[in-house]
Amino acid sequence: MFKEYRKNKGLTLEQVAEACNISWRNLFRIENGGYKNAKFETIIKLINVLEISDKDILKLIKDFQK
Repeated sequence: MFKEYRKNKGLTLEQVAEACNISWRNLFRIENGGYKNAKFETIIKLINVLEISDKDILKLIKDFQK
C-alpha cells in the first residue's frame, strides 16, 4: 500500500524516507511487506507524509491483525 501511494504522488524512495527521517532501505523493506516489524512512529509518519486515506488506514490495521 505505501509503495502505491508513494508512486501515485510521484515521489521517490529517497524523498519519502527523508521526510520520515528514515533510511531509504528501511522504507524499501516497509514497502515490500516489512511494515509489520516497523516502529509505530514510522508508520504514522508515512501515513501523514503520503496522506493516506482513512479507508486505507483501516485496511492497514486489518493487515496488522492477521
